[in-house]
Amino acid sequence: MALEAATKVIEFVLLGLTDRADLRGPLIAVFLVMYLINLMGNGTMISVISRSSQLHTPMYFFLCNLSFVDMCFTSVTIPKMLSNLISDKKSITYSECITQLYFFVAFATAECILLSVMAYDRYVAIGNPLHYITIMSKKVCISMSAASWLISFLNALLHTLLVHRLSFCNNIKIQHFFCDLTPMIQLSCMDTSINQLMIFAEASLLSIVPFLIILISYIRIITTILKIQSTGGRLKTFSTCSSHLTVVLLFYGTVIFMYFRPSSSYSMEKDKISSVVYNVVSPMLNPFIYSLRNRDVKMALKQALQKKISSS
Repeated sequence: MALEAATKVIEFVLLGLTDRADLRGPLIAVFLVMYLINLMGNGTMISVISRSSQLHTPMYFFLCNLSFVDMCFTSVTIPKMLSNLISDKKSITYSECITQLYFFVAFATAECILLSVMAYDRYVAIGNPLHYITIMSKKVCISMSAASWLISFLNALLHTLLVHRLSFCNNIKIQHFFCDLTPMIQLSCMDTSINQLMIFAEASLLSIVPFLIILISYIRIITTILKIQSTGGRLKTFSTCSSHLTVVLLFYGTVIFMYFRPSSSYSMEKDKISSVVYNVVSPMLNPFIYSLRNRDVKMALKQALQKKISSS
C-alpha cells in the first residue's frame, strides 16, 4: 500500500531559493557562470592529471576522482534548477526527483569518503615516506577508490528505497531547490522514524567516521611536521597537504554548520545557503585551490598550454 500511495504522486514542486521574481535573472546568471566554471575547472584538472606522467601518483589519482565527483555533484542539481528558473516552472516529476535524490546522496557520500582517503594518503606520504610507494601501491589505490564508490552508491540506494516507500498524500511542495533527503521526508504523511534513524546512522558512520580519519591523519601530520627542525622544511612539508586541508575545511565546515547545529537555530533558509556552498561553491573552488597552491599542478598546466600553443 505504501508503494502504491507513493507512486500516485506524479510530480513535486521545487520552491527554489526564493519566490522573488526580480531575482530570477541574477540567479540564472550567477549559477550558470558558477556551473560552467565548475565544469571547466574540474574538467581541466582531470585532463591535466590524465595526460601528465609526473602527476601519476596516488595523491593525484584521488584528486582526479574528487574532480569527477565535484563535476557530477553539481550536475545533479544545477541544470534542473536553471531549467526551472528559465522556464518559470517549478515542477519535477516523481521519477526525476527520486533519481536526483539517489545521485545527490551518492556523490555527497563519495566526497566525504574521498576526502578522508586523501587525508590518509597525505599522512602516509609525510609520516612514512620510505614505505609510501609500498603502502599506497596502484592496487591499493584502485581498491580504495572502488570501495569509496561502492559504499557511496549502496548508501544512496538504501536512502532512495526508504524514501520510495513513503506516502506523500497531497504534500508535494519541497522547500528546497532540489530533492534533498530531509525536505522530502518532512513531506511524508507516514511514520518516518526508520528514515530518521537511517539518516542518523548514516551521518554517524559515513560523515563522522571519515571526519575522524581526517582529524587523526592531520594530528599525526602536524606532529611529524613539528619534529622537522628547519622552518623551511616545515613549510615545504606542510605545503604538500595545505590544499587538501583548505578543501576539507570548506566542505566539512558547511556540513557541520548544516547538520550539527542546535535544533532551535534551524532555518530552511540557512539550509538552502549551506547547500549552495557545499554543492555549488565548494566544487567550483576545489580545482583552483589545488592548482593555485600546488607547484606540480601549475607546472603541468603550463606544459599543457605550451603544447597546445605550439601545436596550433
